[in-house]
Amino acid sequence: MNKPAAPSLPPVALIAGPTASGKSALAMRLAEIARGTVINADSAQVYRDLRILSARPSRADEARAPHRLFGHIDGAESCSAARWAAEARAAIDDAHAAGRLPILAGGTGLYLHTLLNGIAPVPEIDPDIRSAVRALPVAEAHAALAHEDAKAAARLRATDTTRVARALEVVRSTGRTLAAWQAEKIGGIGHTIRLVPLILLPPREWLRARCDARFLQMLEPHAGDAQSGEPTNAIDEVRALLSRALDPDLPVMRAIGVPEIGALLAGKIDRETATERAQAATRQYAKRQFTWFAHQPPSEWERETRQLDDNIIDETVIKLRINALTG
Repeated sequence: MNKPAAPSLPPVALIAGPTASGKSALAMRLAEIARGTVINADSAQVYRDLRILSARPSRADEARAPHRLFGHIDGAESCSAARWAAEARAAIDDAHAAGRLPILAGGTGLYLHTLLNGIAPVPEIDPDIRSAVRALPVAEAHAALAHEDAKAAARLRATDTTRVARALEVVRSTGRTLAAWQAEKIGGIGHTIRLVPLILLPPREWLRARCDARFLQMLEPHAGDAQSGEPTNAIDEVRALLSRALDPDLPVMRAIGVPEIGALLAGKIDRETATERAQAATRQYAKRQFTWFAHQPPSEWERETRQLDDNIIDETVIKLRINALTG
């Protein structure tokens, strides 16, 4: 993702890995011993409506150390990687200005890749072109792409609706292929910081068990915040979200647990079925994240493959603190 940086550059810690791997506990402990600011790098945790289902830090945890980019976006909006990266850059600058260690914590690889390496400066797509492209059957869109961007068509599966449409709308709207734009990435900070990364890749069986147990906990009553009127469990959280009648295509409406609990609230499935489906979706998501983090980040990034306990957390954060402070 980024090239090694000189020790004189400002440090940024990064704790990444699949969901339920223990990132939040590590980030919190590091923030406490290294005067850090925890900066969210999880695409679900940016949404205000999903404190419980996204496993955001509790209000008590947030009071232990500064937290940024958690629950700061209304569910009626869609947060792009570009928007998050811009906000993360500002949060990192603020932390450095305050003499604090920025600690990126999350499992959204696209967010981290965009922040470190930049993003292609693709102009806004003409709305009429976008509508026309998105209305095409995927087979027809792929056939059109074969004429207008043959390399993209050869690279993409003919059934990949989202990527085929994106490549086609870009070349039609801008006159340049998506690959040409992507060769000109801008805004990455990888060369301006001294990154201190750690990837969590715990045993898969332990991770799957953690995913299952955590969803069950989400269904149980939580303390919440009486003054804010926050939901106290995942079912109440989804009920409140559905009452807003938001566009079903918004990210917040497609977050793991929302469709499953929504079906439960609509009387379409029972609680046991909803739980099983949400747990399965969480495990599948964790598997995809595990695979991505096992292969995509640079090989020199340190990996932690043990299942976390208090001793390992303390051992790990001490090492991270030393690396962050000394380079």
